[in-house]
Amino acid sequence: MPRAPHFSPGLSAIGGSVFSALAHRLATYRGEIYPLHVGDTWLEPVDGCRMEDLLAADNPDMHRYSPPRGLRLLSEAIAERSQRRTGVATDARDVLVTAGATGGLGAVMGAILEPGDEVLVLAPYWPLILGIVRCFHAEPVIVPIFGEGTTASAIVTRLAQALSPRTAALYVSTPNNPTGRVLPREWLEAIVEFARRERLWVASDEVYEDYVYRGEHVWCRALAPELTFSVHSFSKAFGMAGNRCGYVIGPTSAMDELCKISTHSCYATPTASQLVALRALDGRGDRWIDDVRERYRAVGEAAAVALGLAPPEGGTFLFADASAALDERGLTGFLADCADRGLFLAPGPSFGPFPTHVRLCFTSAPPEVIGRGVAVLAERLARRARY
Repeated sequence: MPRAPHFSPGLSAIGGSVFSALAHRLATYRGEIYPLHVGDTWLEPVDGCRMEDLLAADNPDMHRYSPPRGLRLLSEAIAERSQRRTGVATDARDVLVTAGATGGLGAVMGAILEPGDEVLVLAPYWPLILGIVRCFHAEPVIVPIFGEGTTASAIVTRLAQALSPRTAALYVSTPNNPTGRVLPREWLEAIVEFARRERLWVASDEVYEDYVYRGEHVWCRALAPELTFSVHSFSKAFGMAGNRCGYVIGPTSAMDELCKISTHSCYATPTASQLVALRALDGRGDRWIDDVRERYRAVGEAAAVALGLAPPEGGTFLFADASAALDERGLTGFLADCADRGLFLAPGPSFGPFPTHVRLCFTSAPPEVIGRGVAVLAERLARRARY
């Protein structure tokens, strides 16, 4: 007798949207909204790199499927850009164009994991990575790496303690979402060397690589190209989140396997999205980044000052500990109080074992709106802390 219809048991461990608990408040709030919960930008892409700039007459295949691995010209441009930045020889065969970095990480995990495998997830982490790992019937193992006195050797010790015979890979994010930290070269060298020694794949989430305000961004692929999949995003780099275009660069021998996963989940990245992504790589996108980076830095530093936090080193986020401002309702009550003022934040537990933290994005609305939202947060933090 066939079994009764049911869902995959692993899905029960995957939550919905990290913002769903307060979604009804966002939908019904009638005052000014401060949407600091979503990692996006208020800016439009550079002129010439928007969907409105494409004409079917100039792009006769715009409404056709692209090759599953991506448009050849785009893959070649990505390979050239990566080789110039990292110093690692890169060919178009090493590139898979994906439906955003999310699709890229899905392709990576689908290609390298078997049911029951484990992935060491360095925390704090981007929230969706846990669900991506679980979608392929593997288990994320959370390894916190930030904290007082953290050193490269301490991180390696924590990774070694979390290692098991089922460990297949590790995931690392730098510049880090949600903390705004740029992981030091010493840390990344130690992490990658650990992976090489233990024969693990490295999934390196580098979507904020273009937004570093202090220190340097270190590309993990430059440290170990034979075992690293670096994941990148036109969404974050060029303000194209709605286009859903990203890419993965990895070992040539592995990319056919990644393409199988991508092909059988979404077939190909939208052709029009790839066309504007290609335009962004002709130089005008980098000029846009140079201007936007300074704008992001200024608003991020202003927000940090208002909240008494260290300025962001990179990315578009701040991660604040609200523990002194919580009452008996805990973080849920604090977030609800903020929502009653139109302020929406991402809860710390979405990023790891951080039950009293909140994440705010300082690029999700124009700077003046961000400033007013940060003022609300500063007031709530100070009000609770006084009691």
